[in-house]
Order: sequence, then C-alpha cells, then structure tokens
Amino acid sequence: MKKKFQIIVAFLLLLCIASCSSENPIPKTTSAPSVTNPTPLTVPQTQNQTFSYLALGDSYTIGQSVCETCRFPEQLKKNLSNLNPNNAYPLKLIAQTGWTTTNLISAIDLQNPASDYDLVTLLIGVNNQYQNKPFSVYEKEFPELLTKAIAFAKGDKANVIVVSIPDYAYTPFGQGSGNQSRISMEIDKYNAFAKKYCTDNNIEFINITDITIQGLTNTNLVAQDGLHPSELAYYLFVERILPKAATAIQK
Repeated sequence: MKKKFQIIVAFLLLLCIASCSSENPIPKTTSAPSVTNPTPLTVPQTQNQTFSYLALGDSYTIGQSVCETCRFPEQLKKNLSNLNPNNAYPLKLIAQTGWTTTNLISAIDLQNPASDYDLVTLLIGVNNQYQNKPFSVYEKEFPELLTKAIAFAKGDKANVIVVSIPDYAYTPFGQGSGNQSRISMEIDKYNAFAKKYCTDNNIEFINITDITIQGLTNTNLVAQDGLHPSELAYYLFVERILPKAATAIQK
C-alpha cells in the first residue's frame, strides 16, 4: 500500500511539472498601450440628423500653420462623421491667432452666435500668458467665456468641452525665448485654474498639455513655424476629445 501511494504521488508530481513548464513565463515588463490605437469607439447609429459644433479659441483652434482640415476642430468633425456618416456635423469657428480671453469675448459679442449648438469646445488663455496680461484677467474672463459657451450649447454644460492650453516651452520658439521654465510654470497655473473651475462646476476638461511637452523629443508634433502644434499633434488631441464629444452629441 505504501509503495502504491508513493507511485501515485510521483505521478501527480510529474503532471504538475509538465503543466507548469508549458505555461508562458511572466513578462518582466509590460508595454504601455499605444496612444495612436485607441479602443474603437461605438455610438448609437442615427440617420439624417444634424449636430452643430462651435469651436471657440485662438491660434490653437484656428490651426495656425497647418492646413484647414488639419486643425483639431476639423479633425474632430471628420471623426464624428466617421462614427455616424448618416448625419451632418456643421462647424463654426470663432477663433483667431493672438486672441486673449478679452478678444474672444469681444468677438463673441460681435458675432452673437446662436444658442442651439450640440457641442462647444473652448481652448483659450495662451495669449494672456504670452502678452503678460494680469492673471486676474483670466480668473475673471474664463468663467465668463464658459458661461457663454454653456448658453450656446443649449444651456447644457454636458455639451461643453474645455481643452487645456498647450505648453509652447517645448518648441523651438519656446526654447529660443530663454524663458522655458517661466513659460511652463505660467501655463501650468492657467491650466490648473481652468481644470479646478471645470471640476467644481461639473464641466468636461480634457488635458492635452502632456502631448505638447513631447515637442522637443518628437519634432513631428510641432508645425513648421516652430511654435504651433502640427497635424499629428491635433490628431492626438482629437483622440482624447472624441469620446467625450461623441457622448455629448448622442446623449
């Protein structure tokens, strides 16, 4: 009996060794998921509907130094259309290179856009920093702009997306300024204020600044002017904005 028991134990031990040796070894490191291959986004399919989009901002919205279809609002519009090609996605831009929050408010008041947009994006503030405007101006006018954006979005804050300010310290222009540390510190201050305000008021805030700080190590992220984001950078912005935008217009 004892000998039979030993044989059974030995047999079970051999099975265990064979099983363990056939398993895949645990990898020492794991790779981060590629930002250029996000999980496919699916949305409910509707037909023959119109979802209007208003983009508010400055050179980062108008797409300074890239083609018209390369700027992020146009790429976002195209991606929304790709998700549901049966619908129309008309886009209106109120944006211009060099605009501060004050300039954008003035342009909005002059153009007086409608209040029936299904999606509104806001990216503003870099020129307040660049032109050395008092930070108190942004503290006062950013909330004013968000209030206007919500009004344009049918009064529904769920239809509004705020995009963080890129950090141009990580561009050839920024490096040539000799003030890289100050630029980054001040841009961080602007973004921190905007993010907190959005969080406190339950408004979507999308951070894209970390993409732009790769501009010196990946020069393809910077336009040929050495300052503004490239088509590729805007593509990466849209990867982050698209899921929230699709949710907003389809809710």
